[in-house]
Amino acid sequence: MKVELNVDGKHIPMNKFVQKIVGSTIKGMIETLDDVGAWKKLEIKISTEE
Repeated sequence: MKVELNVDGKHIPMNKFVQKIVGSTIKGMIETLDDVGAWKKLEIKISTEE
């Protein structure tokens, strides 16, 4: 599993251990949703703007 984090256009490096924790947590949350089937790539964007 490869996880990338960019904040305001700046790449935030994560080692394999942190990638696994972040990726597994998000994967677990997403896969519990009813409308999500098999997937290969997941993108999440979070903005403080409303």
